[in-house]
Order: sequence, then C-alpha cells, then structure tokens
Amino acid sequence: MYDDQTLLTFAQKAGAALAERGLMLASAESCTGGWIGQAVTSVAGSSAWYDRGFITYSNHAKQQMLGVQAATLTQYGAVSEQTAQEMAMGAIKMSEAQIAVAVTGIAGPGGGSKEKPVGTVCFAWACRHGLAHSKTHFFAGDRAAIRRQAVATALSGILQLLSDIPPSVV
Repeated sequence: MYDDQTLLTFAQKAGAALAERGLMLASAESCTGGWIGQAVTSVAGSSAWYDRGFITYSNHAKQQMLGVQAATLTQYGAVSEQTAQEMAMGAIKMSEAQIAVAVTGIAGPGGGSKEKPVGTVCFAWACRHGLAHSKTHFFAGDRAAIRRQAVATALSGILQLLSDIPPSVV
C-alpha cells in the first residue's frame, strides 16, 4: 500500500521532472478530491512547476470548469476514459500548464455497478499539443485505499508521460 511518504516521493520525482523541462502541471480531480494537489504542494518549491488544480466532483462542475461535454457524460458516464480525457484537456485550456493529469472514479463504498464496480478509476494525462494517454484501473480496498492508489497512479503517470514525449513536443 502507498503511504504518505511514498506519495510525497512520487510528487517530488514528478516535480523534479517537470522543473527540469520548465513545465507547469495542472490537475483535474473528481474522486481524489484534491489529494493530487495536496500531494504536489507538499513539496517545497512546487509553485515552480504546479499551476493549479480543479476539483470537479459533480458533473456540472466538470462541464462548467473544464468544458466536459454533456454528450460525453451522457454517453460514457462521469467515470470513463472519455470524461477523464476531456477533463485533462480542459485543465490545460483553463490554466497556464503544459501538462495535466485527470482522475475520475468510484471510490465507494457505494456507487458501483456491474459494469463499473467500486474501485474503477479512469485517468488521463495530456500535454498542450494534445492528449497523451488514458487508462482505467480497478483498485481494491476501502475508500481511502482506492483514493490513495489513484493519487499514486496519477503521479507516476506524469513521469511516464514525460518519458514518452520528446521535449520539443510539449
């Protein structure tokens, strides 16, 4: 399981990679409720590489703050890679950041379904030139464990994104 020190280490590594490239990060969070922002701002000096975070728990907030389309929410649901992708691109559009991470999921204990059980969390990572990648994870555990795993995955995904794209593309 990921403890606070592990999350801080992920945040420090992501921050160092962003700072090395002169990039800023924005986060768009639903089920993690700002935990990504909390993790990255736990790193001294994070203002050099973290621009802002959006906590968009309701569908209305996702639409209003990040420009997620109503049609996307209707067709795919709030917990979908499609919604996470639009959240990430919206975070880029509504910020000064060049890199964004988005998280939306079902942390439980209720709210799951057969198609999307508790522990389903969708992620997207984007850069200003366009969407980089997205994926869905199925985490186990209670609400806190699912959210903690989501934060760790989001932060480690930033490192993966930065290793996947050439510096000139961002």
